[in-house]
Amino acid sequence: MRVVVADDHPVFRAGLLAVLSDLPDLEVVAEAADGAAAIDAVARHRPDVVLMDLKMDGMDGLAATSRITAHHPGTAVLVLTMHANDETVFAALRAGARGYLLKEAAGEDVRRAILAVARGEAIFGPRIAHRVIAFFAASAPGLQVRPFPQLTDREQDILHLLAAGLDNTAIGQRLFLSPKTVRNRVSDILTKLSARSRAEAVALARDAGLGTSEQTPIEDDHC
Repeated sequence: MRVVVADDHPVFRAGLLAVLSDLPDLEVVAEAADGAAAIDAVARHRPDVVLMDLKMDGMDGLAATSRITAHHPGTAVLVLTMHANDETVFAALRAGARGYLLKEAAGEDVRRAILAVARGEAIFGPRIAHRVIAFFAASAPGLQVRPFPQLTDREQDILHLLAAGLDNTAIGQRLFLSPKTVRNRVSDILTKLSARSRAEAVALARDAGLGTSEQTPIEDDHC
């Protein structure tokens, strides 16, 4: 099983490489310190699995996961991170990750997860599985769940206004945010939605029913 390891912490990456080198049936073919290097490594080596950290300098793991799963569908992405919040978990899944483990996982757990995602299975660590199950339980018939749960409340507000046809300046005036802040938030939204452009994000939002006058957020002073 050919594996690429992507993590921006050299000490952790070295430790992980040492653990993986002792596991049977696995071969680490490359390592990467950021998302862009991970994409290059996948293009060069065509691994079965990428072990992907999410918070990295430069291109982060979410953006890299989206690119890899779009252009190299034969490579599975298994997230290995410290972050267990719902927003990050569901953003990774929407980006195309097949599994999500925390860095507290034992070496044998990592090995089993690598083999599982390479076979096309989805696998989650215990803490993450609980969050995923809770989310889908809340999505049972009769209960209303907001679209795009991976977005923060403020990102939801901005997406509503994007879908309503407002530009960055108008959104900033409406929500009392600077144009630069709006621009950065829009970029985050595109990444989390795996949207390649602003127009694609707007189309996704409108398909989900956002952008109507009833759902457009009112002015407030919350940033």
